[in-house]
Formats: sequence, C-alpha cells, structure tokens
Amino acid sequence: MPNGDKNLEAGVPISKNLVSTTGKVLGKRLSEYFAFQKVFLALIAVAGVARLGLSLAGVPDGTAKWFSLTVVAAASIFYYGTAAHMRSFGGYKQLLPLLLIQNVLANSIAIIGIALTIAGFPNIFGAAEFSGPFYHAHQGAHILGHVIGGMGIFSLVGWGVASFVMLITKKVVPRRALA
Repeated sequence: MPNGDKNLEAGVPISKNLVSTTGKVLGKRLSEYFAFQKVFLALIAVAGVARLGLSLAGVPDGTAKWFSLTVVAAASIFYYGTAAHMRSFGGYKQLLPLLLIQNVLANSIAIIGIALTIAGFPNIFGAAEFSGPFYHAHQGAHILGHVIGGMGIFSLVGWGVASFVMLITKKVVPRRALA
C-alpha cells in the first residue's frame, strides 16, 4: 500500500486491524497463507474442476460426486489445526484466513457450476440432490447460500474445529524449534 511506507517513516504505529497498512492479514502476508496451503488449494481446484468437467461431459452424477470438495476441505481443517502449530506458521487467528481462502475457492467453483446450470448447462452443482430441498427451483438462492453459508459460516465453523485440533496438538506435541 502506498501510504504504508510513508506512515512507517513518519513513526505512525502499524494498524492492528485485520488488514493493516503493511499489507498483512492477521500478521501474515497473503502470499504466506497461499504458500502454506498450496497443496490443499491445488487439490480443491482439481477436485472441483474435475467434478464440474465430468458432469458437463455427461458422466453420471453418481460417478462425478466422488470428486468431493467437501472431503478435501474437511481434511484440510485437521491438517491446518495440526500443521500451523507444528510448522510454527501461527496460532489460532491464522487459521481463519486459511479456511476463508480455501472456502472462497471451493465455493467459487460451485457457484460457477450453478451459474452454468442457470445458463442452460446442467451439471452436478445445480442438480436437485446436491442443491438442497429449496434451492433446486431457486438457483439464485443456491448461489447466495454458497456465498453466505459456504464462504462465511463454514469458514467460522471450520475455524472452530481447526482451533480445537490446534488446542489438542499444543497439549500433545511441542512446537518444532526454528532452525
């Protein structure tokens, strides 16, 4: 940010907000979050694109469903809760951006699939059995559900679970010494 360096030179204290003038989110640069979670982001992207691509290619939903964004995302929650402590990446507050980033990616893929359904290209993301009881007839509400629930609420729920995993990890395993 252009004013960040001037503020530091002028002796203005660094902001403690979520995103400070130094371009950090809860003490870490976005690039650090992406580097820490690159494997899970890649797995989510591969699973989501494969699921969508297979569905659009006419593969039955019963087959395409095995490429599950939910399973990959759930596994990552336990990994982040353990690895953030073990690899000295950060504490509880760094878990939230990790989960938010991955949930934005996963739900963006789902939203693209739903939008394709609305545009006349039916696929697994807009199918009734994967849309919930009320969303099949109202795909716009389905998209909104992914934005509010998938990106927002599930990031908070995942953060709670990952924080609990981190709490247990801290009790059981000492932090790795920095070399």
